[in-house]
Amino acid sequence: MLNPFYHQCEKNKITFTREQGSNFAKLIADDYNPLHDADAKKFCVPGDLLFSLVLQKYGISQKMHFTFSGMVNENVALDFPEAADEFDITDGDKVYLSVKRSGETSDCPALTQSLTKNYVEFSGTTFPHVIIPIMGEQDVMINPSRPMVIYESMSIDLQRLDIESPELEFADPVFELNGKRGKIILRFNILEQGVVVGTGVKNMLVSGIREYCQETVDDLINFYNQRKTDLKPE
Repeated sequence: MLNPFYHQCEKNKITFTREQGSNFAKLIADDYNPLHDADAKKFCVPGDLLFSLVLQKYGISQKMHFTFSGMVNENVALDFPEAADEFDITDGDKVYLSVKRSGETSDCPALTQSLTKNYVEFSGTTFPHVIIPIMGEQDVMINPSRPMVIYESMSIDLQRLDIESPELEFADPVFELNGKRGKIILRFNILEQGVVVGTGVKNMLVSGIREYCQETVDDLINFYNQRKTDLKPE
């Protein structure tokens, strides 16, 4: 599933081209954030691609926490270390992703592929479908000219691992406003055949917040939808 979206250049070293990061965002995550465009001035690899690679390489633990601390571009070679309860993914100097795991671990390919696919699809739908409405409840919106929404962290807590096809559903999202900055907390449930078997949360930071304007929001959503139509890979 992930092989087309990265290069294994050494035993534990992984690199990404701009096209690989952009294609993952659009083909797998349905994510049209301009930061993931192949020609973006400040291009960065989607955080969900790093998350997916961790699941593929280390399996799925009952409790997992991911902290994103750096933007990966096409010039970064990431070192994926040996499996441990806690480890950092770095370029040999800078930390880009910190991982904490506990509980039992499953290497079941069906579970890994299903959870990866469903989480990434869930994650990709947050903008504009969730982010804009939840900010609008407090009469604010993102900066339409520079929509800076940064992936801060996410965690998953599974009650059991004897599952194969988990699905995700939104739970109560929260937006915490602090001046021109804010934090979006997206909670979700993990279900197996309609039964809740776990929970999770995705945290994002927003900057450049401004007063809500419905006309501007409508223009932003139309612009985003048009981007999806124009840039959708064949």
